Amino acid sequence: MTSRPRSTALLASLALVLGLTAAAAADVADPLAADLDGILGDPRLASSAVGLVVRDAGTGDLLYSRSGHTRFQPASTAKLVTGAVALDGLGPDHRWTTDLATTAAAQGDELAGDLYLRGTGDPTMLAQDYDDLAAQLAATGVRTVQGALVADDTWFDSVPLGTGWAWDDEPYYYSAQTSALTFAPDTDYDSGAVAVRVSPGAAGGPAQVSVTPPVDLDIRNTATTAAGGSGVRVSRAHGTNVVHVSGSIAPGAAAHAAYISVDGPTALVAGLFRKSLAAKGITVTGGTEFRATPASARVLATHRSMPLSELLVPFLKLSNNMHAEAIIKSLGREFHGQGTWAAGIRALESLLPGLGANPLTMNLFDGSGLSRMNVLSPDLLVNVLRSARTKPWFPSWYAALPVAGRSERLEGGTLRSRMAGTAAAGNVRAKTGSLTGVTGLAGYVTNADGRELVFSMVFNNFVSGVPRDVEDAIAVRLASDRAGQSQPGVGAGRRAAPGAEADPVRDLECSWTKSC
Repeated sequence: MTSRPRSTALLASLALVLGLTAAAAADVADPLAADLDGILGDPRLASSAVGLVVRDAGTGDLLYSRSGHTRFQPASTAKLVTGAVALDGLGPDHRWTTDLATTAAAQGDELAGDLYLRGTGDPTMLAQDYDDLAAQLAATGVRTVQGALVADDTWFDSVPLGTGWAWDDEPYYYSAQTSALTFAPDTDYDSGAVAVRVSPGAAGGPAQVSVTPPVDLDIRNTATTAAGGSGVRVSRAHGTNVVHVSGSIAPGAAAHAAYISVDGPTALVAGLFRKSLAAKGITVTGGTEFRATPASARVLATHRSMPLSELLVPFLKLSNNMHAEAIIKSLGREFHGQGTWAAGIRALESLLPGLGANPLTMNLFDGSGLSRMNVLSPDLLVNVLRSARTKPWFPSWYAALPVAGRSERLEGGTLRSRMAGTAAAGNVRAKTGSLTGVTGLAGYVTNADGRELVFSMVFNNFVSGVPRDVEDAIAVRLASDRAGQSQPGVGAGRRAAPGAEADPVRDLECSWTKSC
């Protein structure tokens, strides 16, 4: 049902004077609503669940609502809730630490006991950061650890994947395992994942394979170097760290890069850090163990992450799922002493009223929106967006949202290829959300009158390809709106684009396929 704010008396008068039906009079009085209705009349949305809410950002005046109270699967628009709650609860200056600690005494250049590597969930740890920790330890004069290397990931629980996540997504980097000790391959900070690069070797010979960071995976390479090159496929067997590389690549071709998740990141971190220690001339005589660091341990070296306010950029611009889950478990640890999804969601729900939202109107099971069990309403997202404008951290939040039509990757993010050359370009700042049969867009736009608006749209249960052009048409219509002026032809005669059938890859966030 569509809600249109209007005066009943005025509509009646228009109908009498102009001889119009009530519906036609409504369109005259509210051309924006009429145009939005037209856009939402796209045949691809027939029999689908459609929600759209538009409000004045400052006054809260309702400009349009269709199914605003209805709960939808939000996909990655849920990250708006996670990000706003994190800024309010953890604070924009929150950092994650990774420590080296021991209870042992130093004897000359020897540490007479175990060395603990303790993580608190930093999703931005690179191989270089582990090297830096090893360098800090070497700078203290330690050359031998007469004990074990103990990997401590107990800041979070041992549940690696979220409730309601698809099992067949498990090998993909955007559905990686969450651990308090983890790593990322590059400055997209896709934690719990590696980059597998396949390069041509000698003609007729095997292709060359490298892994970043250089963790110990079981690489089974049958890819060859052959004229023409049929393409390369990289896959990880479910529940293992066996990586299959197959196909062929042409001599002289650019390297093929594939991002995949790993199984059990904590153990791989331990192996990676052993290499860092060895490179700095430090020998660990014992094996690798996995347990908590004693409370009496003293810290020998520390790495601190970037602040949350900076992490927001790759988190929101690139829709990074693993950042969301590290945030949720960190909230649980901060407010309830438990680094679990359940404790984190409980903390999120307790903080939501401070963002103008009622937690009893939604159900979340993770922070990223990957779970098919998540439901929330367009109204809730709009309330969070409006409330965020009143917070001291709003400038960081606003700057971290994807910007329509801005080609720079860490500016435009998941909107960098959308709405270019329109009134929405450089204007719409919004979070995207995509799963098969689910798409959403929620954020801010300033219309042609200079009026700041907040909007939230979520579409569920369509069976075509993702109707992102419908989302874009709505955003452009809002950006170009002038009070009382219709835009003839908007939404009229819309048809699905050729070949717009559902596609499991194309339906994902473009950042998850590294296509934007």
